[in-house]
Amino acid sequence: MMRVGLGYDVHPFGDGGNLTIGGVVIADAPQLVGHSDADVVAHAVADSLLGPTGLPDLGELFPATDPAYAGASSMGLLAEVAAKVAAAGWWIGNVDVVIAAERPRLSSSIAAMVANVTAALAATREPMGRGIHVAIRPKRGEGLGFVGRSEGIAAWSVALLEQA
Repeated sequence: MMRVGLGYDVHPFGDGGNLTIGGVVIADAPQLVGHSDADVVAHAVADSLLGPTGLPDLGELFPATDPAYAGASSMGLLAEVAAKVAAAGWWIGNVDVVIAAERPRLSSSIAAMVANVTAALAATREPMGRGIHVAIRPKRGEGLGFVGRSEGIAAWSVALLEQA
């Protein structure tokens, strides 16, 4: 059986700190505001995995009202999601992510983001040994909407999951 999942996340920029996106810390950009480290890539990927498997959504698994997740590593949370997905008998064929950000420019960080997401998803490798294909592409807002006005960053993720 195959299923496709769609995930979305958005966070506004805040003051100070460093931006964490796709598990990469970008020191010359303002941080995103959120209960965890507000990594929009990790959150979008997690939700694209949880929906098609019938597992609870990210907010139910890791509630923003729980102080245990304050400042938590979203890549760590994504690895926990991957373990739950694998335990439910699913594996991932591919994950495709689009990041909408006017700033900072992300192209030089994409390879590291792909490596981080792939590593976090290691528990969900197909039993026959095929690897997980992860693609991440940055896009700009071209001056339109909250992304174009540099008020925050959004990310979408689509995942193909398989189950024997």
